[in-house]
Amino acid sequence: MISLTEVSKDYSEKVTIGPVTTQIEAGGITALVGPNGAGKSTILTMIGRLLDIDSGQITVAGHDVVNTPSKAIAKILSVLRQENHFVTRLTVRQLVGFGRYPHSRGRLTLGDEKYISEAIDFLDLTDLENRYLDQLSGGQRQRAYVAMVLAQNTDYVLLDEPLNNLDMQHAVQMMQQLRRAADELGRTVVIVLHDINFAARYSDKILAMKDGQVVQHGTPEEIMTDEILSEIFNTEVSVIDAPGGPLAVYY
Repeated sequence: MISLTEVSKDYSEKVTIGPVTTQIEAGGITALVGPNGAGKSTILTMIGRLLDIDSGQITVAGHDVVNTPSKAIAKILSVLRQENHFVTRLTVRQLVGFGRYPHSRGRLTLGDEKYISEAIDFLDLTDLENRYLDQLSGGQRQRAYVAMVLAQNTDYVLLDEPLNNLDMQHAVQMMQQLRRAADELGRTVVIVLHDINFAARYSDKILAMKDGQVVQHGTPEEIMTDEILSEIFNTEVSVIDAPGGPLAVYY
């Protein structure tokens, strides 16, 4: 379980995230949704210890993310942020290999190579594993970054807008693969999404934020109503019954 207790981040007198108190259950997919500037990425990166907490406490599987040694945290949770700056003359396999660093400290074993290969195959990158990153499309690179995170083999996987740069086909494939990671590999996936319909279709729980606060937290069926979505996104939203579940119409 991920637990946040009175967690806040102060950017300025006018911009504050929190205080947030909530729990994200272990297992399945939890989608963080909300308008731009709501605090979704801030909360995710504080959970992943990529951003300092100004006040409060965050625990992941009972481990305080502030006080637990980095090496120990890296074996519990992995995180992919929005912007990644890796040397473009790395191959896909070399990039994914970085996911094993908390375990190998740079000296890859046969066991590490096994996890690397499994992550590459899982994201359908086998034919691209010897390509350099600058030879890939934006969507292919995005899948390689997600493979790197999965190769870390942590119980908790945090992803900040992993559908960036993906077209419709590959966005669907990515969500299907993350659904498989939760169901078949037993990962707890926490993901920031802009598309509420992807959240409704693939997640088990939706945590909605607005103005730095958690305003709704429940199942897709509980969150996907005209009234709730219109309030969250400050625009008129109609929810209709569609094949596969509720669909938000907002254009």
